[in-house]
Amino acid sequence: MMTRTVDPTQELAAFLRTRRERLDPEDFGLPARRQARRTPGLRREEVAELAGVSIDYVVRLEQGRGLRPSANVVESLARALRLAPDERAYLFNLTQQRPRNTDGPSTTAEPSLSRLVADLSPLPAMLMNHRFDILAWNDQMARLLVDFTTLPPNRRNALWLCLMHPEVREFYVDRERVVREGVAHLRAAWAAHPDDRVLSDLIAEFLAHDAEFARLWAEGDINGIGRGHKVLRHPVVGLIAVDFEVLVPFQDRDQRLVIHRPADDESRSALDRLCGP
Repeated sequence: MMTRTVDPTQELAAFLRTRRERLDPEDFGLPARRQARRTPGLRREEVAELAGVSIDYVVRLEQGRGLRPSANVVESLARALRLAPDERAYLFNLTQQRPRNTDGPSTTAEPSLSRLVADLSPLPAMLMNHRFDILAWNDQMARLLVDFTTLPPNRRNALWLCLMHPEVREFYVDRERVVREGVAHLRAAWAAHPDDRVLSDLIAEFLAHDAEFARLWAEGDINGIGRGHKVLRHPVVGLIAVDFEVLVPFQDRDQRLVIHRPADDESRSALDRLCGP
């Protein structure tokens, strides 16, 4: 049995038709038409008017005639068809366009994710956004790194701590690699969120006040950190080697769950002493 691959042009045509046909004209406040509707949903000319494109353009899209709409047109169609976030993402994927970020950066932890961070105890865990702002943490994470409650909210930032905090900046045995990876991640986040003024200001602060950051930023490395290994020189229990995983929640993609695990038996014992009652 042969399995056909998906034809994006035909799938786009079918997707637009089905989403148009499921809409109720009354929800749009459209004027009554003298001619009775023979098919469910909106007419093509109504979608065209809502999206600000020509009727012929909508017809050709729905007929699968090889058009590749621009990102602006895709966004207009998504609004006109009142697509849900997952449907909007699917439409952009079909058209091979990149959507604009419509949601602002996360500045507070999603409650269910905050509870998850707490439930991950005794593993040190924290929740961050794309800027490295730390939105939630458990007690073990605070004992491993720093008591975040003693910091102003605008300083609860993992990269700021690594670069600027007088104690934390000395924690990492392989500091050069840790900072390099953080800078490369921040550059990728900056490109993905060009309208994030707070992120741009944070980068400007680092460039002005930290020569190491400025040197690494100029190298232009890009990296999305998904997992890794760090060795910390903790002032209470000595060396602790940890492996970490960065997980992105499906419904909160601006938030990153970072989970640390001891990398060896000695580090496990050190964490137990550090985080014990």
